[in-house]
Amino acid sequence: MKQEIKYNVDRDVKEVITDWLNWLKSERVYSEHTLDGYARDFADFTQFFNKPLSLSKLEKLDVRDFRNYIADKASHHLEKTSIARHISTLKNFFKFLNSQKIIKNTAIGAISSPRRNKSLPKALDVNQTFDVLDECQNFAKNSWQGLRDVAILTILYGCGLRISEALNLNVGDFSNKDFIRIKGKGNKERIVPVLPQIIDAVQAYVHECPYQLKNGEALFVGARGERLSPRIIQRLLQKMRTSLGLPENLTPHALRHSFATHLLAEGTDLRSIQELLGHASLSTTQRYTDVNIETLKKEYSKLEHSVFDGKN
Repeated sequence: MKQEIKYNVDRDVKEVITDWLNWLKSERVYSEHTLDGYARDFADFTQFFNKPLSLSKLEKLDVRDFRNYIADKASHHLEKTSIARHISTLKNFFKFLNSQKIIKNTAIGAISSPRRNKSLPKALDVNQTFDVLDECQNFAKNSWQGLRDVAILTILYGCGLRISEALNLNVGDFSNKDFIRIKGKGNKERIVPVLPQIIDAVQAYVHECPYQLKNGEALFVGARGERLSPRIIQRLLQKMRTSLGLPENLTPHALRHSFATHLLAEGTDLRSIQELLGHASLSTTQRYTDVNIETLKKEYSKLEHSVFDGKN
């Protein structure tokens, strides 16, 4: 059960917050997870003040108020990524207030996000990836759920989908055996090619599934026939990490990273990978070149040691 979000605001501001979140959901097509994060970040901001915030108080907030809040977050050793998210939430909220002519306050625009530490996508190597696909069926309670898990993980790796994109697939989405249409972040649509192995995995699951899967409804269902929750797949991979001694970075998203990293290693150009992943910016996709460089360094290091150890 989600913990109740408590805002330190008056009634008028609470109504504005509701309108803001509804706008993000309907106009910007933000996910429930993102909306919940924005709501909690803004609630945290309101709790920073001694008295409930009113619209007039929000309008009078200056750069110093925002800097004091961010400094307080930093003093509690909050990660740079979390601080950046808090700033983004505030900028989004005040931009909404300005655009809707509710109040005008642009002071938050003077606050810059902290420079984030460069992190590389966490991909598995090819052997580890196929170990996951080969072994996942052994962790299921019964045959049909095992086939379901195989199909999902095969899609994550074979199509480079996000877990939410895979679990939002409906019956009929694979009617064309050459490609599928995916709606990603911001409701942006992209075309993703489908390998025969993916079709085979999906058909094997559908054939064994005890529920009547109707066209246009959820393709992947849980034990009670409802659309499968991402948490089920997350728990599956957690069990596999522990049991098989696989890396800590084995998550549903790691299979998407592996898809991109392995394609790049095989010579696929960055622009094509960008389109397959649905990245808005090529700079996001370019991180995978760094992954490949790191991989090459490790392989070179192994070779170097084997030469000096007289093993080659």
